[in-house]
Amino acid sequence: MIVVTGAAGFVGSNNVRALNERSFTDIVAVDNLKSADKFRNLADCELADYLDKAEFLDLVRARKLPRPEVVFHQGACSDTMETDGRYMLQNNYRYSVELLRWCQEQDIPLVYASSAAVYGRGPEFVEGHEHERPLNVYGYSKFLFDQVVRRELPRLKAPVTGLRYFNVYGPREAHKGRMASVAFHFFNQYRSEGKVKLFEGSGGFDAGEQRRDFVSVEDVVQVNLYFLDHPQHSGIFNLGTGRAQSFNQVAAATINAARETQGEQPLELEQMRAQTLIEYTAFPAGLKEKYQSYTQADIGKLRRVGYAAPFLNVEQGVGRYVKWLLEN
Repeated sequence: MIVVTGAAGFVGSNNVRALNERSFTDIVAVDNLKSADKFRNLADCELADYLDKAEFLDLVRARKLPRPEVVFHQGACSDTMETDGRYMLQNNYRYSVELLRWCQEQDIPLVYASSAAVYGRGPEFVEGHEHERPLNVYGYSKFLFDQVVRRELPRLKAPVTGLRYFNVYGPREAHKGRMASVAFHFFNQYRSEGKVKLFEGSGGFDAGEQRRDFVSVEDVVQVNLYFLDHPQHSGIFNLGTGRAQSFNQVAAATINAARETQGEQPLELEQMRAQTLIEYTAFPAGLKEKYQSYTQADIGKLRRVGYAAPFLNVEQGVGRYVKWLLEN
């Protein structure tokens, strides 16, 4: 049996699907379906059971759940604009601590989702306390749990792997609404309005030239599965491509992928600007001060434990994602 928390969410459902593709079907999906539309993310997946997250936690506390082979802990509130700190820490931090204690007691490998939000504005994105300065309570909730894991690493009974996701995009994220990836929003803007809107300049970057480490969810789940296959590695690892690309590049990749499906020729960025296919807008109130204008994962530690597969760049990954969106 394998447990996947946040299983109806973005990364969680892709995690389940990837396990199915490896012929794993004895999967217990854990989530909160208060937002019921998330069920669609699991409709094409094979599961052994589904548990509400509160029911799951009750079983964990009572030690009444059969011991799984591994727990993929993808569940969390990922809304970086959430202002209810009590909820965020209870949901992201305390829940994770209880799960960690259970996994250690029962000798269960744990692979969990951390976040690049722990780094704040950077400028260094290396897995070290000295580089960690979260800008919001979401990042702080992830930071706190990472510190618990760090303290316990020397005396772990079972492997624990934390993966710091950078800007993930790809299939099965529609339920996230405003927190979905920019690739998702750019696609929908282009389809509905015939143009894409980006933010004006910030952090010393020109309009649309802010840079993030955009990583396809396809690559994210492959790294998760790598640690299923290699449980001897514990620790906290960045999970990005190691290459920052601009929002302009994401917008251009989205537009050109959509144009390709219509038999139209690709355009250069300046041509898109000239044809007003790309426009720039001001930041919403309160966002600019907490905005990460640059992120780039240092993936040296991930490479050193043997993960050697290449990562999709924006042009490749967004192109594949746009085709999936059109087909689905």
